[in-house]
Order: sequence, then C-alpha cells, then structure tokens
Amino acid sequence: MVDPSSSNLKTLHLVIHGRVQGVFFRQSMQYEAQSLAICGWVRNRSNGTVEAVVHGDAGAVDAIVNWAQRGPQLAQVERVDIDPTDGDYTNFEIIN
Repeated sequence: MVDPSSSNLKTLHLVIHGRVQGVFFRQSMQYEAQSLAICGWVRNRSNGTVEAVVHGDAGAVDAIVNWAQRGPQLAQVERVDIDPTDGDYTNFEIIN
C-alpha cells in the first residue's frame, strides 16, 4: 500500500501496444506492481492492447514503466503510450 502522506507520488495511465495479450502480461504486471508497492489496475482492451493505471512512489512508477516497455518473456512490446492521470488506489488489481 502506498503511503498517502508521501509527496513524491506519481500516477500514470499506460496503454501497451504489441503482442501483449495471451502472454501473461496482466499477471506479470500485477506481480511486478506488488513487488514495487504500486497500486492501480491492469486490463486487456478489445483492440489487443493492455491498459493500466500505476500509482505510487515516483521511482517505483518509473521502474514499472520501464518493465512495461519490455513486459514478460513472451511479450513483444511495440510501444507504451504514457499520460499523467489521477485517482486513489489501495492495491493493484487485474480488472475486466
């Protein structure tokens, strides 16, 4: 869980393009997020991309963005669209 009193928080919206569905991307991202104490969510989109919101310490968010640009072993990430966003999250979930 992220400490809400921290002033070094960052929240980003990610859209990951490439071969990112059917390669355990969401589950792998959830594992990475939990290991970095990041909150938010990840889901598959109908257009074949994976969408996520990541929230936490700025360094940890940067680390998961770097991970998302590679993804799990079977993924072939072409690009990651990154935009600032906001929200209040207490854990990291896979949603539909």
